[in-house]
Amino acid sequence: MTDVLSVKIMRQSDAAAIESGTAQSELMMRAAKGVFSAVSWKAPVAIVCGKGNNGGDGKVLSALLSDAGIENTVFESETGGRRYCLKSFETIPPSPCLTPSPCLTPSACLTLEGYNTVVDCLLGTGFHGDLRPEIEAAVDAINASSAYKVSVDINSGLNGDTGMAKKCVISDLTVSIGSYKPGHFLNMAKDVMKSKVNVDIGIPPVGEVFHLIEEADVKAALGVRANYSNKGTYGYCALIGGSTRYSGAIRLAYLADAAMRSGAGVVKIALPQSLVHDVTPHILESTLFPLADVSRNEEDKNTGPDVMSTNDREVSYDPAQIDELISNVKTVTFGMGIGTGEGAAAILKHLLTKYEGNLVIDADGLTLLSGLAGDTVRNRKGSTVLTPHIKEFSRLCGKDISEINEDPIGNARQYASDTNTIVLLKGPSTIVTDGDTVYIVDRGCPGMATAGSGDVLSGIMSAVVSYVPDKTLAAAVAAYINGAAGEKASARFGDISMTAGDTVSFIPKVIM
Repeated sequence: MTDVLSVKIMRQSDAAAIESGTAQSELMMRAAKGVFSAVSWKAPVAIVCGKGNNGGDGKVLSALLSDAGIENTVFESETGGRRYCLKSFETIPPSPCLTPSPCLTPSACLTLEGYNTVVDCLLGTGFHGDLRPEIEAAVDAINASSAYKVSVDINSGLNGDTGMAKKCVISDLTVSIGSYKPGHFLNMAKDVMKSKVNVDIGIPPVGEVFHLIEEADVKAALGVRANYSNKGTYGYCALIGGSTRYSGAIRLAYLADAAMRSGAGVVKIALPQSLVHDVTPHILESTLFPLADVSRNEEDKNTGPDVMSTNDREVSYDPAQIDELISNVKTVTFGMGIGTGEGAAAILKHLLTKYEGNLVIDADGLTLLSGLAGDTVRNRKGSTVLTPHIKEFSRLCGKDISEINEDPIGNARQYASDTNTIVLLKGPSTIVTDGDTVYIVDRGCPGMATAGSGDVLSGIMSAVVSYVPDKTLAAAVAAYINGAAGEKASARFGDISMTAGDTVSFIPKVIM
């Protein structure tokens, strides 16, 4: 795993390193050397600097480039920047001044024509709020350049904790300094960084550390299967979902196939009995478990235009059936396409109060959960994994999406802690937390924004949570497998044309 530090913890760690005897000028030198080594330089180079430490890194980098015979020019956003770290560097070329002026156009403020590499050293990870006019103009000029763009530490304008920006530099490469920050992964980060790398400059973390899940972590968690084992060793899973309106026979097949491909011993698909005929042709290795169902006209006395016909059927609640279904399963996954009728709600309450195994709640199950009292889920004896996207999470926690985006990790942690659950907050990068440990999963692609992708994740989750002992890690491993399989599907079919079924087909390649 790779450490990921919040901006606050990174700042405290930096201060602790200096207090322990490492000069700030030395840290800047290490940062500049790291950036210098990370880039295949094409001269001439423009280095656009702000007045803070990020600008100081850029000025030291300029000296290193000059010493290496690489032509470069430093542009400063304003005069009076920090220069105390540069006493020993006499090779820094003169710095044309980028005059602060809100009335100047970007091209008038800063001309970058003729440069083959542009380095963004305007703002560091501590930035938040709105860009000052002269900085916004510089960001516009950098983005308008056809040069190869390198952002030092983080793209100027991007929030280091949230990965959100009103406007920021769009880089070809971002070179993180010290440790990655959440803003390198969350929300908009993937859209504004084509690639990224971290440079370790010898700052030990002081305080809480988040964890970026990597391939080695997934491999270790999956382990090696023993010959002396059987299907029960790896777990019986039950997947409860489906209705005639949202039948998704193929989607239920995705769920089952994803679970089997991810290592489940046995997969039971529990679905309304009226769907069995439709789903049977798509299921090979899994077991079908028919559940009693009822017409929505019977269940919803206030029939309206949303009730399609007497053939529009949803699951109904038969406690004896549910007890039989869950009697020998390690993990139950509930909610995919099941609807939000009384029967589905009653089944969820049954699972929350009587089932003591692992429970994964997704899709309609999350909608139903948002209407229940917090104690219902908080008092469960087994592990509970919730897999919301941000809109579903907004309903669960009662906060606006904009408020969640201001602190996605903090909000996910707080909700997980308050409800005694594991929250897997889906997004461009996924946050997984039990309220204490935080994992970030930086895998996936835009092509996964398609029907059925969440079902595939739930299928993988059902399997992995059944046999990986650490359930928070298991959820992160499932998210990694799902995202990596999606990336392979995208490489084969493209983001526009890939489907959730394509992601399922690449699960074995990822696991291999």
